Amino acid sequence: MTATTVLTARALLLDMDGTLVNSDAAVERVWRRWAERHGLDGAEIMKVAHGRQGYATMAVLLPDRPMEQNLADNAQLLAEETADVDGVVPISGAPEFLASLVTGGVPHALVTSADVPLSTARMAAAGLALPEVRVTAESVGASKPDPEGFLKGAAELGVAPEECVVFEDSGAGIEAGRAAGMRVVGVGERARSHGPDVVVPDLTAVRVETAGGGFIRLRVG
Repeated sequence: MTATTVLTARALLLDMDGTLVNSDAAVERVWRRWAERHGLDGAEIMKVAHGRQGYATMAVLLPDRPMEQNLADNAQLLAEETADVDGVVPISGAPEFLASLVTGGVPHALVTSADVPLSTARMAAAGLALPEVRVTAESVGASKPDPEGFLKGAAELGVAPEECVVFEDSGAGIEAGRAAGMRVVGVGERARSHGPDVVVPDLTAVRVETAGGGFIRLRVG
């Protein structure tokens, strides 16, 4: 990007994997093992898995399988992912970006498809502090691309959905943000083809400024 886009908001809702934390290698290791166990193409699975809770990915890939089996497999995958943080690092600019939100008193929440143990493990592995407000897998009844998580994050911050900006990398997450009536900043190349309002290569391209009256100004680009 060469031009700067300016967005005004009251709160930010932040995905974790691919947005704050680069966990692609760990995600792929776990899902490729699952693919082998079920005779599926690992490369095809990775086109679906990003952004969704595991059981929701399985429901897309194996639509005739009982949900109880998907949930059981998902619990196993979450345990494997939590134990495997090799190569998990922050997205460029994430430490500074998160620190600017805290020091600036900017309302923000983590909205992730990971559960509490996994989100805690990955944020710690990346050296990132967890936001005070967190919406995790345990907090919702439906996975992204359902907007429930983002709507719940906005409600917990006390901010109207249309006054929130979502940061996301995946198709499922971008769809969820749009369904919630929010503007979406796409992070990384994976986001580009899914129609966010603006795309940045990483979080070094985002600056947050206070704008008065409870608003913040995002300079993106």
